[in-house]
Amino acid sequence: MPITMDSLFDAYRQRTEALKASDNPLARGVAVIDGAFIPLAEAKIPLMDQGFLHSDLTYDVPAVWDGRYFRLDDHLDRLEASCAKLRLRIPMTRPALRETLVEMVARSGIRDAYVSLIVTRGLKFVREVRPEHAVNHLYLYAQPYIWVMPPDLQRTGGSAVVTRTVRRTPPGAMDPTVKNLQWGDFTRGVIEAGDRGAIYPILPDGDGNITEGSGFNIFVVKDGVLRTPRRGVLEGVTRRTVLELAAAKGLATAVEEVPVSAAYDCDELFFTTTAGGVMPITELDGAPVGGGQVGPIARGLWEAYWQAHYDPALSFAVEYR
Repeated sequence: MPITMDSLFDAYRQRTEALKASDNPLARGVAVIDGAFIPLAEAKIPLMDQGFLHSDLTYDVPAVWDGRYFRLDDHLDRLEASCAKLRLRIPMTRPALRETLVEMVARSGIRDAYVSLIVTRGLKFVREVRPEHAVNHLYLYAQPYIWVMPPDLQRTGGSAVVTRTVRRTPPGAMDPTVKNLQWGDFTRGVIEAGDRGAIYPILPDGDGNITEGSGFNIFVVKDGVLRTPRRGVLEGVTRRTVLELAAAKGLATAVEEVPVSAAYDCDELFFTTTAGGVMPITELDGAPVGGGQVGPIARGLWEAYWQAHYDPALSFAVEYR
């Protein structure tokens, strides 16, 4: 049966109401700290953890939708690659990590979950210890699904601005392909967007191109061609999924430099992220994008993206307790 916004969001609301009625102490969120499964609200990290003190860490965020993990192995692949770039080591074997992630969600009963894996340098700063001798830390948690763009707003599309007071931190300073929590530029962008009457920021690179937003990739559509920035961005798993789905639909795509002007001259504009999926933007800098309505390509990819969550080649069911 084809997925529509009404059917998807109605079923999601029913599962959310059922979760709220649960007396499971882990249903509001669960964390794994030092091997123990505890309520997320009780989870703590050491004050001297370098992830907290210097954001010396990397992380990744897979999701569970309707009781199914989506592209978990792709997220684990990216986490491993990020750790290698930062000379971190995940202090758990991959099979054990995968098993723990499944067990964490199964114990919580959360059927629509935002799941986070964080690997930090540990308790010693890099001036104190060589990377190969550091004892890295691993923190895991799952909580009810987070929407970067709420469901009701997805129906009509959100508002965005191209930031004027902040640009994306350049790749030469910080590798954007390593998922990180150094959100100084993103935070400034969100504040500027709010000051200008919008919700979402699009950060330029200072060389006339757009990069990404505060936790999401960007697509512009013109004359049926989808373009998404190549440089200065996280190589998002949701972005990858959308590129694959677009190719399956016979749509032309390009991963390349995208000038700021293309955002103002596009037929459709949308963002992608694990915490929200395909998020249409219908207003940019106070002016309508295209006709000011969610466009047919964004809507079609939205439906295909959520349908893909039930594809056994991309997802698997969690066996809940």
